[in-house]
Amino acid sequence: MKTIASFSLVVFVLFGVTNLFAVEEAPGYTDTPLIPGTQWKVHDQARPQPPKVAPGTGDLGQTPPSDAVVLFDGTNLDRWKGDEAKKRAGLKDGAFDILATDQLATIDDFGDCQLHVEWKTPTEPQDRMNWGNSGVLIFGCIEIQVIESHDSFIYADGNAGSIYGQYPPLVNPARKPGQWQSFDIVFTAPKIENGRQIQPANLTVFYNGVLVQNHREVLGKVAHRDVPAPMDMEKGPIVLQQHGSAVQYRNIWVRPLDK
Repeated sequence: MKTIASFSLVVFVLFGVTNLFAVEEAPGYTDTPLIPGTQWKVHDQARPQPPKVAPGTGDLGQTPPSDAVVLFDGTNLDRWKGDEAKKRAGLKDGAFDILATDQLATIDDFGDCQLHVEWKTPTEPQDRMNWGNSGVLIFGCIEIQVIESHDSFIYADGNAGSIYGQYPPLVNPARKPGQWQSFDIVFTAPKIENGRQIQPANLTVFYNGVLVQNHREVLGKVAHRDVPAPMDMEKGPIVLQQHGSAVQYRNIWVRPLDK
């Protein structure tokens, strides 16, 4: 009986240690379709996370060049469609809170362009699918993901700097929650004839000054748990997504390149 009791104690201890150090299941899915031209499924649970790198420590605040269209300079949201009362309520200290303003879209449409956006995720943690969740959407349908990716992460093609559901960032240069971060995006619009795409769009993205998307061919419109839908337009609005988190934005400007 003593031997059996000792054996039971050992099993109990080992079982407890195993549970104590159990690794949380990786985020993502195993039942989604393959992304065209890749070995990975959409939001693939097994897709490797991008390696972390430390971004530079200089101030982000770039002054817009003289030929830029200033979309937000800290004073008003006149260049954005949205509820006027919410837009006013969301403004504070030269920035705005997308949870307060609700989703915004530019009044003007853009094609080929250079876009600069600065953003900041909340310091207060949420569950990892929602903490700092927002996005910069070219044409309102090609998403460069905004989400907290310094102390948290989701599936590889959904982390900050990803082309959502298509390409993870090459590396992860995220700053800490509550610190200002930046995207510098160069976008080439698709070519459309008779409502059908004959040449794909492509994107280059610098995240906190670090190249994370290098002239990537865009596979199509953003989709969750599905393959991208075909593109059907050559110009569209820039949209800032409201996804249930108090993400702040400031210093937004765009340079149209198809003049």
